[in-house]
Formats: sequence, C-alpha cells, structure tokens
Amino acid sequence: MTPGNRVAGLDGLRGLLALYVVVHHCWLVCFPGYPANTGPAWGGWLIHGRLAVVAFITLSGFSLAIAPARNGWRLGGGLRFARRRARRILPAYWAALLVSVVLTAVAGPLAMSHPASLRSVLVYGLMLQDFVTVPAPNGAFWSIAVEAALYVAFPLLLLIRARFGAVAALVVAGVPMIAAGPAGPIGYTWEMAPLFTLGMVAAGIHRRRPWGWLAVLTAAPVLAVIVWRGPVWTAHHYRWIDLAAGPAIAALLVAVSTGSAAVLIRLLTTRPMEVLGRCSYSLYLMHVPVVALVSHVLGTGSVLITMAVAVPAAVLTATVFAALFENRSTAPGRTSGGATTRIAGAVG
Repeated sequence: MTPGNRVAGLDGLRGLLALYVVVHHCWLVCFPGYPANTGPAWGGWLIHGRLAVVAFITLSGFSLAIAPARNGWRLGGGLRFARRRARRILPAYWAALLVSVVLTAVAGPLAMSHPASLRSVLVYGLMLQDFVTVPAPNGAFWSIAVEAALYVAFPLLLLIRARFGAVAALVVAGVPMIAAGPAGPIGYTWEMAPLFTLGMVAAGIHRRRPWGWLAVLTAAPVLAVIVWRGPVWTAHHYRWIDLAAGPAIAALLVAVSTGSAAVLIRLLTTRPMEVLGRCSYSLYLMHVPVVALVSHVLGTGSVLITMAVAVPAAVLTATVFAALFENRSTAPGRTSGGATTRIAGAVG
C-alpha cells in the first residue's frame, strides 16, 4: 500500500489492459473475420480483447470495494458514491460520445463504428446500450453501460456481503446466469455481475500468501482450453470462459494489493505504466476513433505499421483528452470511517 491506502500497481495494470484493447482492435481492423483469426498465427493471442474487459470489470469491483472492506463493508453514503461515480465517468464519456458521433457523421462509416441516429445518441447518452439494441457510434462503449449498471448494484452487493457473507453476494450476483441456464440469452451486465462481485469480495483479503502463483495456476487451464479449442469456440463460450478466468484475475489483484507479487508491482509502478494508467479511461474511450481513422488512412495492410501509428496516436489523444475531460478530484476519496483510498473502478 502507498500513502493514503492507495494500492500501488492498480493504475499500471489498468493501463496495460487498456493498451491491450487498443492493440486488439488494431489487429481486428487489419484482419477482419472475428472471432476467427484471419491473421498470422503469431498474433492469435490478440483476438481475445474480451478477456481484458473481464479483467477491467473484476478490477472495478475490487477497486471500489477497497475502502468499504476496510470500513466494515460500509459504503459511507449511496448518494455520495453515485455523485462521485457520475463526476468521474460522465464528462469524459459524453465528450467521447460527441467526438464519435461527429466523426462518423463527417467521415461516414468507420471500422467499429456506425453513423449515429437520434435514437442511438439517446440510448448511448443514457448508457442503456446493454438493454436497448442500436448501432454503436463507438464499438468500445458497450462495456461502459455494463459498468454503470454494476455501479447501481454495488451498494446492494455491499449490503449483502456485510450481512450474509461473500458466498451470498456471489450467489445473488450469479442468479440471472443460473436462471438462464447454459445456453439461455443474457445481457452483458448479468454476465459480468459475478466477476464484478468476485473482485469486490477479493478486496477483503489482506493476508500475504503466494497469490501470484495461485493466479498462474488457476489461469493455466483456462489458457490451455482457449489454445486447444481456438478463438471461434472460445468466443461462443465466453460466458463460461469469463467465469473460469475470474479466480485467476482476483488472485492477481490480491497479489498486487498485498505486495505478494513484488516483481510485477515494480513493473506496474514504473513511470511509463503510471502515466499510461492515469489516462487509461480516456484511452479506452477514444482509441476506437483513432484506430479507425488510422486504418481508414493507411488501409488494412501491415498490422505492424497500423500499430506503430495507431498506438502512440491513441495514447497521445488519451493524454490530452484526460487532461481536458477527466475529473480526477475524487481520486483520493474519504470513506465515512476516515480511511483514504483511491476510489476508482475499471474506468479509472
């Protein structure tokens, strides 16, 4: 822990995840055909951008629960929490939505984006895209609606955790998936709720153990199945792959928060990683327009050239965008019990 109970390494991890999503989308615009990998075999690992979002969601639950976990699982005021989250995510999100809408209106259809109608602007502006199907002006925005819905559920999940324990919270979060059955239709919010809750529960673990090795051991069989069955099968079974990957992600977060992964923490707390982490939310929001424009100008020829141009352009854009639109004033927040922590979810 750093001064103020801020967990060293989480910003850097968030930045790495956002960077992976950028590279993932560079790969997809150069080699269409997702979920099949139509590019060289060496880049097959870049197909699975969904897993980065899974890690984001788990990290979100973990980060938001750090302060309550140290305060008897008390949130310290639901309305104050809602205001903080709104101030943190909405200005940058709405600004990115405006940029995406204007860009598609001017440039026409771009990769991972669709020209916006009034209906789609309203749906995305209100973060209802996980519940109302409309063309996406920015293909990365689907997970922001999931985050927003989980923020609404967060106080209830905390209350269940406080009164009935971790298992009860996980069961409640998994009820929609259990009710839907193995192949039943279910929205992304319901798919991600158990992972968000798992991260939340993991925030209450403070003992130093070989969590890093546990993360490796629990991730190994999941990765083996992904490699064995291939990207198409994996994409069709992401609901269960996500759940299987959850314990490994949670163990990694505990390893970072308890200082059990010293080498990884040193990497994640280097200056470049911290800079990347501070603009990770804007990087996630704005990378699709940047990658789409680079692809439009360069074509879908060399993926290495596309990455060489799009990645630094996206990071630079995100840095400027974060300075303009991200509200960091709530980053060092105080809980009702007086403990200070960085109240930040997957979006920053």
